[in-house]
Amino acid sequence: MKYEFPVTRTKNPKKRPEDETKLGFAKYFTDHMFVMDYDEGQGWHDGRVVPHEPILIEPASCVLHYAQMMFEGMKAYRRPDGVIQLFRPDMNVKRMVSTCERMCMPYLPDDLLVAAVEAVIKEDADWIPTAPGTSLYIRPFLFGDEVSFSVLPAKHYRFMIILSPTGSYYAANDGGLSATRIFVQDKYIRAAQGGTGYAKVGGNYGGGMRASQDAMKYDCKDVLWLDAAEHKYVEEIGTSNAFFMINDEVITASLDSGTILPGITRNSVIQLLKHFGIKVREGKLSIDEIVAASKDGSLKEIFASGTAAVISPIGCLNYNGTDYTVNGGNVGPVAQKLYDTLYGMQTGVVEDFMGWTYPLDVKVENK
Repeated sequence: MKYEFPVTRTKNPKKRPEDETKLGFAKYFTDHMFVMDYDEGQGWHDGRVVPHEPILIEPASCVLHYAQMMFEGMKAYRRPDGVIQLFRPDMNVKRMVSTCERMCMPYLPDDLLVAAVEAVIKEDADWIPTAPGTSLYIRPFLFGDEVSFSVLPAKHYRFMIILSPTGSYYAANDGGLSATRIFVQDKYIRAAQGGTGYAKVGGNYGGGMRASQDAMKYDCKDVLWLDAAEHKYVEEIGTSNAFFMINDEVITASLDSGTILPGITRNSVIQLLKHFGIKVREGKLSIDEIVAASKDGSLKEIFASGTAAVISPIGCLNYNGTDYTVNGGNVGPVAQKLYDTLYGMQTGVVEDFMGWTYPLDVKVENK
């Protein structure tokens, strides 16, 4: 279906960041955003591109009290020929449907998300950075803003997309990869079976902030979550999926429990590992097995995957007050190869031999 969205251009364009190597993550936002409304009985309507600015919301809106909301994370990249492309947006659509179903929210038709993303990017394409490790982060989100204190699904929703030029999530000074310290969290949990661990909802992240603060006390960037039932099996690292290479096999938690977010980068990593001929297994792995592998030298690498960081190598785990160094605290060869391949595909400097990139009908002159 062909969508046409009206555009209201900003009258007060923002100053562009002067140094693309110091963008950070979500410190800057572009000039425009996408907005669309949903009413029960009418469906989605009035999609439009408008200036990025604060919004009005009734204090009694259900999202502020019962957290009926969801969000997605995507990126847009500028290829060397100036064409703008997305990375596996069909996976974002699939995950958005799953999350909306869990949260009793109306989901968008399959083609509407990409059409809306393309519409707002057309207005702000010149914001997409080109420095190494940079991209345009895309944040679609949906929330119930019906005025109601009833603990029931809302009847009115708002869907929005905002854009942010960003750098690497955990970046080295040259914009490349750097290994981070991670704290093994065995007190708090991220998700339990039957909960919302597999859904992209704000509560999963808000509930993890206390654990992240605790990690910083140990000079760690984030946490390695353990399972809710036994506090024994590894699950995610911070807001990312976790991978552990022991001997010649890479292991990651299975999605079967419903506590793991089905990351798009996670899926891509698994497929690439198989393509590279590296053994990969989805299943249970205990923290005790990881400690033992560290002690006997069979723990080769740990890394996390996600939209924000792509690949985040882990150089050290802190568990029960003891540091367990991984690969001498350096970026491992498998993590580096995965990053180079994925980011190379995303930016158009490596051939997309998996068919994952999605060029938009948008082109901008490269700097």
